[in-house]
Amino acid sequence: FTSASLIIGFVIVSVFFNEMLGNIFNPLLNGISTNAGWFFTLAVNIILLFVLYLMFSRYGDIRLGGDDAEPDFSTLSWFAMLFSAGMGIGLLFYGVAEPMFHFMVPPVPADSAAEAAQNAMKYTFLHWGLHPWAIYALVALALAFFSFNKGQPLSIRSIFYPILGEKINGGWGNLIDILATIATLFGVATSLGFGVQQINAGLNHLTGLEQSPLVQLFLIAGITTIATISVVRGLDAGIRKLSELNIWLALALLLFVFVFGPTLFIANGFVENIGAYLSSFAEIATWNETFENASWQNDWTVFYWAWWIAWSPFVGMFIARVSRGRTIREFLMGVLLIPTLVTFLWITVFGNSALYIDLFKGGNLGQGVTENVPLSLFLLLEHFPLSSVLSVLGVLVVVSFFVTSSDSGSMVIDIITAGGNPDPPIPQRLF
Repeated sequence: FTSASLIIGFVIVSVFFNEMLGNIFNPLLNGISTNAGWFFTLAVNIILLFVLYLMFSRYGDIRLGGDDAEPDFSTLSWFAMLFSAGMGIGLLFYGVAEPMFHFMVPPVPADSAAEAAQNAMKYTFLHWGLHPWAIYALVALALAFFSFNKGQPLSIRSIFYPILGEKINGGWGNLIDILATIATLFGVATSLGFGVQQINAGLNHLTGLEQSPLVQLFLIAGITTIATISVVRGLDAGIRKLSELNIWLALALLLFVFVFGPTLFIANGFVENIGAYLSSFAEIATWNETFENASWQNDWTVFYWAWWIAWSPFVGMFIARVSRGRTIREFLMGVLLIPTLVTFLWITVFGNSALYIDLFKGGNLGQGVTENVPLSLFLLLEHFPLSSVLSVLGVLVVVSFFVTSSDSGSMVIDIITAGGNPDPPIPQRLF
């Protein structure tokens, strides 16, 4: 009841008092970023190191659900749900926008356009690579272990059982779950906000539909109607099938851009981007702008670390829910490495294609991206054959990921507020 009241209250305030809310949240965001940015940076690096340790330790042989447990989903369906829930809609928004933004406004000084482009890809990889997936993996593993192996409810409170004991069934446990619900709400709201801006921008590009908050509210209402049907159908009949549809639609868009774009430049870039990311990993992963006295880090890296942490109850619980039957080693390799490589491939195909247009074709794409970030994907697609058809496909991909992210977030909030019941009642899913 408390979580429901908070959710309703937040939605009402967001819609009718948007400017007032911004005046409260923006100084709060700046204060946290400035004073605790170092802590976020330290925390995500410790999480990544701990996850790598677990992957290669003797604990890796433990099977989630017991020695005789079998996976509930095929490997392909499992990966599809991981990727759709964990990255989908945000990656569609930033796949073109972030590399181009960093190219136009470099995080560090560059001696040439080529160096600026490589740095842009390197820092984009930092924000979307091993660190966010390590955050998801740690939360998901803790949830899966205590739920499937220790018989605790599938809820965030269960992770704290070794510390709080039976107190997790009382007020302390309720407080933990309420905070997890709010974090999930805020994290998902951030991504869906980006997503609906991008859908609005795509429809404006195709049909001239006005870009405005009012239009975006109507789009949210319409797409949520579709999402409601899926979430009522449940995990297997609804969310799994939509996740697989997402992957096929996204793959079609990816292959078209790869084949009809600068294919060799993309292929070379994929290898080089990973090399640049890994070779400077320790430096960029611990960079805090200590000597630069600037705010780029607060606007980008610290924002991302906070965003991923806010998403971690949602994505962690969703990943735990679909990962029963896998060993800890298989689980961590699947959650940490495969999605990271797929993410790097996506960013390279779209980011390198956009950079190629500005570097070698005089396309001035970067200027358009910095002026209208939600339009960035569609500005790129203008440079391809059948651009209108591609833009329609782009809108469909964003809508499908919007629905899946909304469904997954709803399911997780349902599970938490139902006391860890993995199959919450339908009226609660509807709410």
